[in-house]
Amino acid sequence: MKSCLNSLKVSALTLLIIGLVTISVAHAAIEGGDAKKGKKLAKEKCKYCHVAGAEGGTITPLSKTQRQWERFYSKDKHNKKAPGTWDKINPNELTDIMQFMYDHAADSPQPETCGQ
Repeated sequence: MKSCLNSLKVSALTLLIIGLVTISVAHAAIEGGDAKKGKKLAKEKCKYCHVAGAEGGTITPLSKTQRQWERFYSKDKHNKKAPGTWDKINPNELTDIMQFMYDHAADSPQPETCGQ
């Protein structure tokens, strides 16, 4: 019985470590931005096109998973759908917006909207 409990403890600890490593690796996929600034910037620079009824449709961090946001930015999909729009946003601001969207994606530990 004692051996069974020890085995169970080791298994639980192993799963916990694997879970934490997975979260850390996933969280590190988009780095270098300030998510707090990104939230403010998303409201200022993105929201007018990305609310219900607007040209870009409703888009919030919850619209995609972290992996989908990562692909969206790495493949420059926004520029393909709305060419030149991101030219109005400096690279540091865009990184902050990307960080916010990624950190608060549907499958993130802290899913969130832009207050829409």
